[in-house]
Amino acid sequence: MHYKRIFESNRRWVAETNAADPEFFTRLAAVHNPQFLFIGCSDARVPANVITGTENGEMFVHRNVANLVVPSDTNLLAVLQYAVDVLKVREVFVCGHYGCGGVAAAMDRRNGALPLVDNWLSHIRGVMRLHSAELRALPTDELRYRRMVELNVAEQVHNLARTPVVQEAWARGQPLGVHGWAYELGDGLLRDLHVSLREMPADVPMMHAAQPAPGRLVADTPPPAS
Repeated sequence: MHYKRIFESNRRWVAETNAADPEFFTRLAAVHNPQFLFIGCSDARVPANVITGTENGEMFVHRNVANLVVPSDTNLLAVLQYAVDVLKVREVFVCGHYGCGGVAAAMDRRNGALPLVDNWLSHIRGVMRLHSAELRALPTDELRYRRMVELNVAEQVHNLARTPVVQEAWARGQPLGVHGWAYELGDGLLRDLHVSLREMPADVPMMHAAQPAPGRLVADTPPPAS
């Protein structure tokens, strides 16, 4: 069975890591203190630690199709609350990528045979409607596609900043930035889309979203101060 090569690769990686640093796994098991939360696409070509060059333990990660921040997604909200309230991450990145199949499928509108996928992609189509004039003004489908990747990231950054978790962190003075990036599959480089926020514009209301049960999460062992 071809999947067994994964176990072989795992053992090789463990052996190489132990040879280079015998205390690596002991240290890693003792402390979980990431400084960053990465919200990215599920695309297998966009692994968070690899494209950011971060080490094990540095990046808390949530991934879904087309890197969406949906107010009813309790999975994402639970990850976000744990990252912000317990781990005290200082930066949250929403990272899309050019060549995103989810964005392409949303623009193509031919997903009737995959109703669950189509339902998820409706969130991207909402972003398309918001920016329809800008998209129509672009001269080619490829430019519209690339711009839609960027617009989708920007909208998800705004959605993230409107969640009660982020709003409450800002209200209590917790240092927290939210940022939007796009990754280029063709050259491996990250692009800063310059949509960062460290506070919410006053004219944008908070999301009224499904939230985890009231009360602050408490870690068994608080992470060390950064």
